[in-house]
This record gives sequence, structure tokens and C-alpha cells, in this order.
Amino acid sequence: MDLQYQRDVYGETLVELGRKDHNIVVFDADLSGSTRTCLFAKEFKDRFFNMGVAEQNMMATAAGMASCGKIVFASTFAMFATGRAWDQVRNTISYSNLNVKIVATHAGISVGPDGASHQALEDITLMRIIPTMKVIVPADGPQTREAVMAAIEITGPVYIRLGRAKVPTLEGVGHFRFGQAQLLLDGKDVTIIACGLMVKQALDAAAALKNEGINCRVLNMHTIKPIDRMAIIDAARKTKGIVVCEEHTVIGGLSSSVDEIVSEECPTRVLRVGVKERYGQSGEPDELLNEYRLTPQDIIAACKKIVTRNQ
Repeated sequence: MDLQYQRDVYGETLVELGRKDHNIVVFDADLSGSTRTCLFAKEFKDRFFNMGVAEQNMMATAAGMASCGKIVFASTFAMFATGRAWDQVRNTISYSNLNVKIVATHAGISVGPDGASHQALEDITLMRIIPTMKVIVPADGPQTREAVMAAIEITGPVYIRLGRAKVPTLEGVGHFRFGQAQLLLDGKDVTIIACGLMVKQALDAAAALKNEGINCRVLNMHTIKPIDRMAIIDAARKTKGIVVCEEHTVIGGLSSSVDEIVSEECPTRVLRVGVKERYGQSGEPDELLNEYRLTPQDIIAACKKIVTRNQ
């Protein structure tokens, strides 16, 4: 199976866009080697700005440049882009609906050994609650490219969440449409809604469950905001329950988005496979996914609870 760093794809896509549109500028906070904006910096020295370890200043300056008509890509680790610089993102970028695309890498516990201080488990929540912000969590490398390409066509701020580790390229995850969930598998028993690296975990769980006679619908909810309400309502009506999977706290992110829609439109049972009231910790990515119960086996157990209850 082909494995890619999403951040490599991001850096390569920036270069591709930079050759086509001289209005694009890129900011980084002294992490361009890790975020891969260094690829853009190498080719377009006059349109790249290393702001140093000053994420708040980076976001404020990005807003100023966007107010002059530029399309600004601002990158750093997710923890710093959303946590440390939240005031500037909310009040300077988003309040004025400026064309700043925040592409943050190293999100989630799969960052691994860097530990709790660098593992952003709340970033989707922090971005989702800002009124004008759009939030995208691509599932693999090719979808990362499509998401970045889509971002420049969207007016206003966009947050794109990427991980640190390599992720597998998934079949059937092409044709990204902003705000439109992807139906990867259809089934009548349980719906699994996932984003980011959890999409692969969901597909693995669905394959195992099929061998046991349980048919799962799998949705790749790559766009968290604006979310595909109709895909969620349809799943609530046509299957026995929903399992939501995210490498993120279950409070305020994808799980909460699904809960809000289901409770308003079509109440059904929703179980959550995500991080529950814990900080991250240092460890290898696979060890942490197991420790925080974000594996296919955990998804399988949640799906079986729904099926058993309905029987």
C-alpha cells in the first residue's frame, strides 16, 4: 500500500499553485522543514516569509497581507496555529473574513514522541466555533492536494488539518468536493463517520464486520465545517445507529457536529471513538492509537453495541 506524508503533498502543491498564481504568499513560524513550506521557499524566495517562533505575529501579519489582496497560506504545528494564535485567528483573520488559509501539520496524538504539549487534540473544536472559518481534515495524500486546491477557491479563512506520520493512499477517496461527504461503503446496519487517518481505521473495521454479517456504511467526512447535514440525516434514517471516529477530543469536533444534527433532525444512537477527556502523551503513534482506543477493534466494538441493542 502506498504511504505518503500529507505535509509533503502540501509542500508540493504549494509550489504548483505558486507557479500559476503570483498572488499566493506563504508564511511559516520557523518550522518550514517540518511543514514542508520549505519547498515553496526554495522556489519563491520573495513570496515566502519565515516569521520565527512568533505564531501570533504570523497570523496578524498574514491578515494584513490578505487585506491587500494576497492569498496567504500560513503554516505551523496545529497546536500553535490554533491554540497559541487563537486570538489573532478569531479577531484579525476571521472577523474580517480574510483570505488566509491555515494549513497546520502535526495534529493529533499520532505526532507521537513529542507528547502532550505538541499533540493538538482540540484544534478542530477551536477552529469550528469561529463563525467564518471553514474546516477540512483530508484522509490521505491525494485528498490533501485536492483540499489545498479547493481552499484557494473558497472566499475567507480555511483551516486544513494534517498529521505528522505517513498515511496510506486510499482507494475511492478521490473527487474531493468541499462540504460534501464521501460515501466509501454502503450498508444497512451501522454508519461509520470518520475523518483524517481514522478513515482507514473505519474501512478496516467495516471489512472485518462484513465477514461477521454486519454491513456498514462508511462516510469520509473530510469537511467538518460546513458539514454535510443531509449525509448525516440520511445515515440516521437508514441505518441502526452511527459510530463517529476522530483522532481528536470527542468534545466539539466531528462527534459533536454529528450529535447536534442528529438530535435536531433524526434522533438515533451515536457512539464516539475518539479521545475522551485526556491529554496526549509521548509514545509511538501506533502505541498511542491503541492506548487511546482509536483502532479498528474499538470501532468494531462500538458497531456491535449498536447492532446488539437494535436486535
